[in-house]
Amino acid sequence: MVKIRLRRMGAKKNPYYRIVVADSRSPRDGRCIEEIGSYDPLANPAEIKVDVEKAQTWIKNGAQPTDTVRGLLKKAGVL
Repeated sequence: MVKIRLRRMGAKKNPYYRIVVADSRSPRDGRCIEEIGSYDPLANPAEIKVDVEKAQTWIKNGAQPTDTVRGLLKKAGVL
């Protein structure tokens, strides 16, 4: 199954996430199919950037967002 989930980037104690489309069997920070956005939780307010067209296309094709990504997509106005 294809999932839309977060990939952790950044240094220790300084997380930065990319929103990626990946196979559910691949590791968290492993190979992904496509990057569709980013999320910076340390910015004030938290910064969410999403390519709306790509996200909607992947969801229409059956990709399942994780709970965390679903919340971020709702805040970004995709869902």
